[in-house]
Amino acid sequence: MKKNYFLVFIAILCFQNINAQLFKDAKKLLSTGGRGLTEKDAADGIKEALVNGTGESVKLVSILDGYWGNPEIKIPFPSEAKEMESKLRSIGMGKKVDEFNLSMNRAAEKAANEAKPIFIAAIKGMTVKDAINIVKGQSDAATMYLKNTTSPELKDKFQPIIKTSLDNVNATKYWSDLISIYNKIPFVKKMNPDLTGYVTEKAINGLFIMIAKEEVKIRKDPMARTSELLKKVFGN
Repeated sequence: MKKNYFLVFIAILCFQNINAQLFKDAKKLLSTGGRGLTEKDAADGIKEALVNGTGESVKLVSILDGYWGNPEIKIPFPSEAKEMESKLRSIGMGKKVDEFNLSMNRAAEKAANEAKPIFIAAIKGMTVKDAINIVKGQSDAATMYLKNTTSPELKDKFQPIIKTSLDNVNATKYWSDLISIYNKIPFVKKMNPDLTGYVTEKAINGLFIMIAKEEVKIRKDPMARTSELLKKVFGN
């Protein structure tokens, strides 16, 4: 019975390219007893597919404009400082605001690659029970599993890298300059939000948005079998 769960899981969730015959193939495997397919094969296939799928998501956000060029995950001016943004634009500081916004997104792009080994460790730690729960879950069940098991570590890992990246792309300087100018405007409430914490949170959220999109796509779309293990799992 466990073997059946694993095979159905692979048919539904495999983060690899599968063709339109996937579900027919899975059904055939079930009816023929898997032709030597073991639970270890199935578990390894799931993990290999998830590693590849999360790796693709990380690659998409870590390239130039991975955040900045994607409206779904682009990091905006801090929401708690919207009044500040409006005031600065009204006094001719729009270009400086835009430079700052770009620099935040560049910092996120530079940090994104650090997520890959964290995801790999979480996937390797996946149990049979985890896999079955994902099968029975919603269309973002794998994403939520990774989010629940990796978020604290991602935050710890991302924060110092984001801080360094913010410094390297001059975001810290832009922010300091903007804060200084804004706080000199008469009658405004003085502020200085935690820039590193804000960009870290937005960078991690954006990464999971992309993983969720990948999961939904992979559950539905035809994809290719790219390794001998996956050929064995799905082959006739």
